[in-house]
Amino acid sequence: MPVIKRALVVTSGRDRGSLAAVRALDRAGWFVGVGTPDGTGMVSASRGCSRRHAVPRPRGDAACFVDAVRRAVAEGGYDIVFGGGDDWMAALATYRDGIPVAVAHPPADVVHAALDKVGLAHRATAAGIRAPRTQLATPAALTAWRGPVVVKCRAHWRPNQGHELRIEARRYPDVSNSVDRVRLLTDAGFEPVLQEPIDGTLEALIGIVHDGRLLGRVHQQALALWPTPSGVTCRARTIPVDDNLAARATRLLADLGWSGLVQLQFLRNSDDVPYLIDLNGRFFGSMALANAAGPNLADAWGRQVLGEPMPALGDARPSVRFLWTAGDLRRACVERRGSTRRHQLHAALVPGCCHERVEPPGSRTHAHVDQ
Repeated sequence: MPVIKRALVVTSGRDRGSLAAVRALDRAGWFVGVGTPDGTGMVSASRGCSRRHAVPRPRGDAACFVDAVRRAVAEGGYDIVFGGGDDWMAALATYRDGIPVAVAHPPADVVHAALDKVGLAHRATAAGIRAPRTQLATPAALTAWRGPVVVKCRAHWRPNQGHELRIEARRYPDVSNSVDRVRLLTDAGFEPVLQEPIDGTLEALIGIVHDGRLLGRVHQQALALWPTPSGVTCRARTIPVDDNLAARATRLLADLGWSGLVQLQFLRNSDDVPYLIDLNGRFFGSMALANAAGPNLADAWGRQVLGEPMPALGDARPSVRFLWTAGDLRRACVERRGSTRRHQLHAALVPGCCHERVEPPGSRTHAHVDQ
């Protein structure tokens, strides 16, 4: 009789990527536990979750976080632990020596290098991938910068971080308007960076890095974002994989020493040039689309980390569509483009549309493909 693998996912209670991963692991036969700051939330409410734990965010010296993960592992008998966001991922990698089971993420130095916006831009350029001009927001840089600018954190987590909430990127028409934002990030203990804005279509290249190859590749294109104009994907579709871009991305990932799940985000400008803007090495918001269009990446990633044989990981099917209903309704209301009901009805009638639905706690939460 096969031994049931047991996975713990530590995350925020409303992380949509973690929700999709919990469902995917459950479908593959895993016993899945979820740790959230208060032990509740929509991820824990999924019937894919078999056990719930209270795990605080990794703040300060992270001692409470590590102790809570250790308790959850002892209670659930887990084989592996996944982090559902940048801070959860980076903390697991950093404190892995204190965690008595396999940590899904690469070593701490690799994770921190991937989260470093300045270093990632340099590595991308060396691999033949265009990246926006990105530099630390020093007094000299603020004086010399010309034109519009995006202000963001160099990294969203580092050891001994005390700030509770992620501070998102924000765009300004010129650097003089960004000074307060730079000060806000500095006062919160982050390193602010200045980045050249790129206008274009958001895309993502996704897969599992295994033995130096990118497997189970998914290439997706965003059709709408929320909040607009620089939020997360609320509508998307899969497109044929850009093999040239994938080859350059593989060089970048090899330079980083990356393994396991990865999502590389690009903005493709009007000249058809993709610019790398981010690397996510954990479950991501539109993971339901990857689950619907291709192989089960969460299951493959877990098997890889545990040293088990991995399933065949072919490319995802193109033309599968994704809809995050709650975000898209908000977008439609703000943009006021006709009837929001008409927009939702149109999406519901598109063949192959992956509808991500979040139902009340205690009910079945699921994503499916309408054929």
